[in-house]
Amino acid sequence: MHVFKKSIFFMANNNSKNQQPDGIESVQETLNRTELFIESNKNTILYVVLGLVAIVAIFFAFKRFYITPKNIEASASMYVAEQYFQRDSFNLALYGDGNNEGFLDVAKEYSITQTAKLANYYAGLCFMYSGNYEDAIKHLKKFKSKDVTVSCIALGLIGDAYVELGDNAKGASYYEKAASKVNNEFTSPLYLNKAAQVYEAEGKYKQALKLYTQIKDDYANSQEARSAEKNIVKMKTLLAK
Repeated sequence: MHVFKKSIFFMANNNSKNQQPDGIESVQETLNRTELFIESNKNTILYVVLGLVAIVAIFFAFKRFYITPKNIEASASMYVAEQYFQRDSFNLALYGDGNNEGFLDVAKEYSITQTAKLANYYAGLCFMYSGNYEDAIKHLKKFKSKDVTVSCIALGLIGDAYVELGDNAKGASYYEKAASKVNNEFTSPLYLNKAAQVYEAEGKYKQALKLYTQIKDDYANSQEARSAEKNIVKMKTLLAK
């Protein structure tokens, strides 16, 4: 038995040794082919690398010497419009006063800047407060921000605008997007509750029940959770009819 095991080990060992040169030759052949390819295409490879370096350099130069100054310029241009907004002078904030630019001018003139995105947010708010919900949606959809809380509020405002226009389905959809944008005890239950109320008004009690239950289970310390239990009972009663 021991002789048999040793024989198997010996044969396996010999096979391994016999196969090793083939593996080495295969690797060597691959290396040779790679070297040959590089040698044959070295000019092309060099141009590609230099091209990539140039693109990166141009991008950073563009950002530093064009985008950044434009962003600063846009912020200065928007200052007066922000003051009008604070005073609830929404028309002047939107269109300017003849001497100073409004949010719409800044959004258009400096469209590639972050300030322009903020101008669209302000414009959306001005249109919301003025009752122009279609234009509010248009500008709020153009707003993009790394600040997830502000982005969440923008989504919620779009939901409000759709509901005001009578499009409850889109309104509820945006409320749910806002609720899931950032998970916290304030905005999440707030927009879940808004979506649930829309579903309830539409007679979609099952969807409303699901959201009221989510508020109760996941955001027990929120203000909306205080009425969630009552709303859950109400939805179950309506579903049982």
